[in-house]
Amino acid sequence: MNNILTFPTFICILLLGNTVSQSSAQSVTTFKTINITDEYFLQMSRSLDRGPYFDTSATKNVTSLVGKTGHLNCRIKNLGNKTVSWIRHRDLHLLTVSESTYTSDQRFTSIYNKQTGDWSLQIKFPQLRDSGIYECQVSTTPPVGYTMIFSVVEPITSIPGGPEAYIDLGSTVNLTCIVRHLPDPPITVLWTHNNQEINYDSPRGGVSVITEKGDITTSYLLIQRARISDQGNIPAYLQTQTPNL
Repeated sequence: MNNILTFPTFICILLLGNTVSQSSAQSVTTFKTINITDEYFLQMSRSLDRGPYFDTSATKNVTSLVGKTGHLNCRIKNLGNKTVSWIRHRDLHLLTVSESTYTSDQRFTSIYNKQTGDWSLQIKFPQLRDSGIYECQVSTTPPVGYTMIFSVVEPITSIPGGPEAYIDLGSTVNLTCIVRHLPDPPITVLWTHNNQEINYDSPRGGVSVITEKGDITTSYLLIQRARISDQGNIPAYLQTQTPNL
């Protein structure tokens, strides 16, 4: 055991046309002009009669990190003088009407964008309990609605072979931290050794980090020619995007 190095608490921490005669041409032209005019007015009439409708190209699934502000965007055409409300399906609670909040929970706010016609439900500091179905509803008779799914997730970290690692003296140390359920890849991954940030340019040399960002972020800390002084606590800290508050 004298040649075995111990890393006792290896953990990951998240900070958080055709030609025709002249007379027939006039007749045909007049006939076509009447049809085009009638069709134009018919289309205009149908458009006006349609009333409000939703642009279904907007995503119905929104995921947000715990504590990071989320936005549910609802785009409505031909709204006219109708009002827009947001309803939470879990308890059929009316959250907002137009740009007014109708709940005591002031984390919920309705925001209107005149340029795009978007009505957004902003949810500040979301928690796991806020996950569920939300409906953007227009005050027609009967009301019409567009449902969206809001998911609030917490990052999950896993450590293959952790939390303790035993390494032979002089061998290469490969410590791995895997993070799942981050809506956005972390800005950086910081590794520390006994509460001190690891300096990869230190005279010790042979220490490097490889980080693969994506839906699943994996960071590898490589320490060549392990020494006794390399023992200790080696947590990894992930710096995420700054929440929109």
